[in-house]
Amino acid sequence: MHILGIETSADETAVALLDINGNDLGNLNFKIQGSAILSQITKHVPYGGIYPNLAKREHGRNLVPVLMETLRAASDLPHLSGSPDEKIIAEISVILERETELKEYLSEFLRSHAKPSVDAIAVTYGPGLEPALWVGINFAKALSLAWGIPIVGVNHMEGHLITGFLNPSLGNSNQTISSSTETYSLLPIISPVLALLVSGGHTELVLMREWMKYELLGETRDDAAGEAFDKCARLLGLPYPGGPEIAEFAREARASGLPRIAILPRPMHDSKDYDFSFSGLKTAVRNAVHEKTLSKDDVRAYAREIEDAIVEVLVKKTARAADEFGAHAVILGGGVSANTHLRIELTKRLSGTQVLFPPPGLSTDNAIMIALAGYFRAQMKEFADPVTLSAKGNLRLAD
Repeated sequence: MHILGIETSADETAVALLDINGNDLGNLNFKIQGSAILSQITKHVPYGGIYPNLAKREHGRNLVPVLMETLRAASDLPHLSGSPDEKIIAEISVILERETELKEYLSEFLRSHAKPSVDAIAVTYGPGLEPALWVGINFAKALSLAWGIPIVGVNHMEGHLITGFLNPSLGNSNQTISSSTETYSLLPIISPVLALLVSGGHTELVLMREWMKYELLGETRDDAAGEAFDKCARLLGLPYPGGPEIAEFAREARASGLPRIAILPRPMHDSKDYDFSFSGLKTAVRNAVHEKTLSKDDVRAYAREIEDAIVEVLVKKTARAADEFGAHAVILGGGVSANTHLRIELTKRLSGTQVLFPPPGLSTDNAIMIALAGYFRAQMKEFADPVTLSAKGNLRLAD
């Protein structure tokens, strides 16, 4: 199956085209025929975070160029027919009536490009920023109408989870996998599988006893781990996105052996449940640095303490859940999964359990993961009704 993935949940506009074969983890293989991402990070830096309406506008501008780059990379992909007639173009204009620039770009693209050999479209419909999600969804609806192919709605967090199954023996797991002739596969895993999903908006522990059936063990009660990194970084005078900044300064602090500057709280570290809370950490950092002039070494020391506090809580709760539920494997997914210290500490603590991470290039938002998750949902005939498919900003993976 040739499946086109579309991701617009936050500040990355991404499209990917995969050629996938097989029915389950043990016998599935795929090629990345094309993949492209346009990041909006620099545009959101002045706001210290993602500005939803700006993200929406940029997705509308970026989707057609990103689609074209993806299809150009898939140079051997056959094209099946000419462009849609003007009646369909008019119907597409109605679908995209709120996306003026996207409507113009897509209409021009469809008039000048034949339909590619694509069997289905997978699009993120949640969770995420609803204005941003709507742009991707309406784009998918328009392409579905123009090309006469079905849509699969994908849970963004399921995409992050599934990329953890990528077989590191095929391709270099330390590098970004990309468009190539190389074939990739997913690891066959014995259930139950425990997933720690950590990003700017999510921190949750999810148990998978059966393939693609999930139980929520615990989640954040306030700030997510990635959000805590960003907010604490801002208090230290570091730019957005704060996670990579904190990680780099923390690495420098460890490398130089800087003494501990403060003892910050480890929120809910010893609670008996599997929930998380990081808002108290942010408050503690604010109180610690209030009206202080910080040297660069001070920033390094605080960054290390912040990273240690967050990682210690994540690792302890994940290890306890893995033990209680007899997990055969633990998957770390989401944007914060790129944090090297978290990967090291989680692997160290779970030395007797298989710990899986996505390649660094697939840790952050991308369309490859959406296409992969969409493929499995398509295999189960879970196609979306284009009329009723809608953005769900607070969509949950499990209850």
